Amino acid sequence: MLGLKGRMQQPEDVERRSAAALWAPLRHFIAGEARLGALAQRHRSTAIAYEFLRFGVKQAWACLFGGIMLALLVATHLWYPADAPLARYDFLVLAALAVQIALVARKLEAFEEAKVILLFHVVGTLMEVFKISVGSWIYPEPSILRIAGVPLFSGFMYASIGSYLARAWRLFDFRFTHHPPMWSVMALCGAIYLNFYSHHYGPDLRLGLFGVTGLMFGRTMIHYRIWRVYRSMPLLLGWGLVALFIWFAENIGTFTRTWLYPNQLHGWSLVTLGKLSSWFLLLIISYALVALVNRPRSLGQRALETIVPADSAPLASPSE
Repeated sequence: MLGLKGRMQQPEDVERRSAAALWAPLRHFIAGEARLGALAQRHRSTAIAYEFLRFGVKQAWACLFGGIMLALLVATHLWYPADAPLARYDFLVLAALAVQIALVARKLEAFEEAKVILLFHVVGTLMEVFKISVGSWIYPEPSILRIAGVPLFSGFMYASIGSYLARAWRLFDFRFTHHPPMWSVMALCGAIYLNFYSHHYGPDLRLGLFGVTGLMFGRTMIHYRIWRVYRSMPLLLGWGLVALFIWFAENIGTFTRTWLYPNQLHGWSLVTLGKLSSWFLLLIISYALVALVNRPRSLGQRALETIVPADSAPLASPSE
């Protein structure tokens, strides 16, 4: 069985140790989830299945804002009236704002996450203005709510990445080993951000940036708690997987003609795999900004105030 070591958990302990306690509407389900978990851990097979299910649910919750944004792109592409008095892009701006306000008002998003989204919106919009000016991609539809040719909803797409990282960090109670100091992470972040601009006028330094990233984070492990114990993977691998899913999302964005690359103007095609490198580097910037708020913690440090290890031996492995 997937056993627990230590004392029995009291109801108040369960709530204190549940990531659901971070969002008020989810607190009502903590006790029921604890009972379901107690049933699941009676057999190894059901415990594994239950942990996999928890992983999927947590990932879906972390993707809440991004998932809503992608749903809006698809829905407006399929059903938004072409002759509507309000342009599709302007509708997306107002819809994204309404979603953001509703999530905060209903306490489905913490205020800290809203601040992260605002920061990413600003950073992303600035990059979009520059990239549009040099012809990297275009927004083919008309709109009023735009800055220098960039529809204002585009910043929310970058904000979706920041929202995902901020929520996942708290949901999975991220811990790290061999994490480089934050000053070096921010220096790398600045160099990557600068290269996104400078490579249009000089050499592209991304290969060197990849090398520096490998040297800095090659030994870094991320530890994440899905249920009772911490699991681990190389942080670089985690970034790679997230970048891959962002690439999938970008293909949805271009398929719905929300934005287009020059080679897609006369017919849709998959976004080139080379864009994965750009998303990987952009993800490092996103990670650095979220890390400024959450501050990377080691396994030996005290847990977040509302989330502590699930049992007295959080690194214990499942046993029969």
